[in-house]
Amino acid sequence: MDSFEGKVAVVTGGASGIGAALVRQLLAQGAKVVIGDVEQGALDGALAELSGAGDVSGVVCDVSKPESVDALADAVYQQHGVCHLLFNNAGVAAPSANVWETTPNDWRWVHGVNVMGVIHGIQAFVPRMIAGGEEGHIINTSSGDGGISPLPYQSVYASSKAAVSIITECLGAQLQSESTKLGASIFYPSGGMLDTGIWTTDRNRPAELARETPGIPSPTVEDFKKVMAEYGMEVEFQDLDELARYALDGIKAGRFILMIGVEEAVAQLNERAARYGRTELPIDPAPIPQF
Repeated sequence: MDSFEGKVAVVTGGASGIGAALVRQLLAQGAKVVIGDVEQGALDGALAELSGAGDVSGVVCDVSKPESVDALADAVYQQHGVCHLLFNNAGVAAPSANVWETTPNDWRWVHGVNVMGVIHGIQAFVPRMIAGGEEGHIINTSSGDGGISPLPYQSVYASSKAAVSIITECLGAQLQSESTKLGASIFYPSGGMLDTGIWTTDRNRPAELARETPGIPSPTVEDFKKVMAEYGMEVEFQDLDELARYALDGIKAGRFILMIGVEEAVAQLNERAARYGRTELPIDPAPIPQF
């Protein structure tokens, strides 16, 4: 797919953060975009901000619920009759904790959105995309924290993103082996720290999935900066629009891995492989700032 002009794109979690940057850049390149987002207020605000930027619409969608994603797909096909680009981007995170200090609802909520949200997107859209017979692409947002090398205290989030990476590898292989006109890519947001809504996802956490053991606060970006300063580490933030443009360029170039600085990831993966070969713990157990 060498151009997005006139193509129909769906972006979940598209009302803020990385999703919103993807929407802006897709519109700038002539795509028609449908935003799926769980927050009505954020969705309304995004659509108001994008007024005049192109063909963009929105549907309230909770990706953890299959019926909600099916309704999003129905709306897209009723409005446009086709979907060319599916960005399974919506994601949430739980507070950092030792595995034994996490709660069942931490896992239910994060994996319900991050893992099942991707599955629901694939199951709602891909059969229709294949049946439509047009060229298309599925992009699943993972994370270097899990997809490349997990942070020890982020077991809930990291494991969800590791699952997304494996799901996407399997999806990509299946789409090729079945001789479809679809491709797949893993999107690893990268290039520096990211100032996105992932820091405040508790705002969308359902009451029925609240932590059974409260007391671990969700950190803010400012909290992170403060702790990094205490460790003598300078934090560089990645421009989200630049990141989105990089991802879209990678799709057009046919890349499976969409990641700024992928060379660093290769070094990490090589080190992990070497530790596996020595039958050692692949994660560095040295003290790491907890969030």
